[in-house]
Amino acid sequence: MLQQPRRSFLKSIGLASLSFTLTPGLTLARPAAGPTAAPDLSLHQLSGRVHAGGQGLAGVAVTDGVSVVVTDSKGNYALTSPATAEFVYLSVPRGYAIPHEQGVARFYRRKAAAKGRFRADFELTKLAQDDTRHNFIVWADPQMISKADAQEFKATAVPDTQQLVASYGKDALFHGIGCGDLVWDHFELFEDYQQGVAATGIPFFQVIGNHDMDLTARTDEGSSATFRKLFGPTYYSFNRGAVHYVVLDDVFFIGAAKKYIGYLTEQQLSWLEQDLALVPKGSTVVVSLHIPAYTRQHLRDKQKEESMGGVVSNRKELYRLLEPFTAHIMSGHTHFNEVLQTAPNVTEHVHGTVCGAWWTGPICTDGTPGGYGVYEVDGGDVKWYYKALGHDRSHQLRVYPKGSLPTQPADVVVNVWNWDPQWKVTWFEDGVSKGPMPQRPGLDPLAVQLHAGPQLPAKHKWVEPTATDHLFAATPSPQAREVRVEVTDRFGQTYSERWTA
Repeated sequence: MLQQPRRSFLKSIGLASLSFTLTPGLTLARPAAGPTAAPDLSLHQLSGRVHAGGQGLAGVAVTDGVSVVVTDSKGNYALTSPATAEFVYLSVPRGYAIPHEQGVARFYRRKAAAKGRFRADFELTKLAQDDTRHNFIVWADPQMISKADAQEFKATAVPDTQQLVASYGKDALFHGIGCGDLVWDHFELFEDYQQGVAATGIPFFQVIGNHDMDLTARTDEGSSATFRKLFGPTYYSFNRGAVHYVVLDDVFFIGAAKKYIGYLTEQQLSWLEQDLALVPKGSTVVVSLHIPAYTRQHLRDKQKEESMGGVVSNRKELYRLLEPFTAHIMSGHTHFNEVLQTAPNVTEHVHGTVCGAWWTGPICTDGTPGGYGVYEVDGGDVKWYYKALGHDRSHQLRVYPKGSLPTQPADVVVNVWNWDPQWKVTWFEDGVSKGPMPQRPGLDPLAVQLHAGPQLPAKHKWVEPTATDHLFAATPSPQAREVRVEVTDRFGQTYSERWTA
């Protein structure tokens, strides 16, 4: 969740039968009672076997989050691990099903060493089909603060996702990524999130967000304790088809409640360097994290510097590690939608949110509908679109009539929320082409109507509209009876909407 400027940013579907057990008393994060024990600095000898149907699997990456090794020809691995490393886990190889428990990916074992040794075997199931073609979705910021929010989440986002997955046919391969802020500081609502995941029918990987952290931890290391209990490691990788997927924890807690920066620790970067060394150069790599590596928000807001909590401060090292690959970076946090090219090989997808503007209505602060990203993968090629909750996939723009913007009263205004510079936006007056529609960055008219001012929206009065680059405007002639706007995305898909006088 990226809070808006006014807050002075640092910033039925059959679920009743599903049950989950959370740690007793799991609500708002609380400080641990009593003194903290000295850390165990001993080393553990980890070993095990990765197999499918009794057959060992060679070349599978196994890690404790510090070092990465690969299995031998019989599927065996051995690893010397510091006692402080909490898990041993694998990077699920292509061609195998994602291990999960009621939808939540379970690719790890929690270490429980005896006499300095721990054995963890991993059994995988070979897929019945080739996974070269597959799909995934990104849920950014479900961010529930109350049971009312949770019910809305389960009544909107979950059935929409069910229908979306079903529309691809029973044999389509899907996985999901919960891109952080799964809840809003109220940890008892993780149960509702997990119920929603289970109901989608697809496996989900989780990213930690700033509102998924233990707020009373004394350092960043302790801030993910509850998240780790529920979902395992905060950084890891997996493979599907020809694509290598990475999840990172870029929310660095600075020791005061609700204060954090976007930052990747040295341990993560060292692990990532080892992980990517096993990936063939030229491959497609998809990185998911909560805080965007970069956005243009500070430029739209005419600020001299980027917000420390709004982008990743040391992203240059991430970009360096990704240089040998075609990379896509998935994020949430901001409650607006933005697609941008930050390097020749890097496309960043800052997602509009499942909760919109914190469950106050149908849109995010930039006018993007509440929704999620959908990605279609074929080999190393990735295509995508934004799926608005409650709408068909063709809903990719909104046309506003003349007078919608007081500063441009004669203009027809259009919001094309998943736009990037490779899209084309053209307009027609009474059937006659007028050419490209000029880009006019600013505030979305509906966002102004729903969010602007100290009394709106009633549920969370601090919400404000945010400036966006994906607005377009043109001035039709006074006698015009109809304006039609046609947009073509980078993949050649065309969508249109019209305004009639």
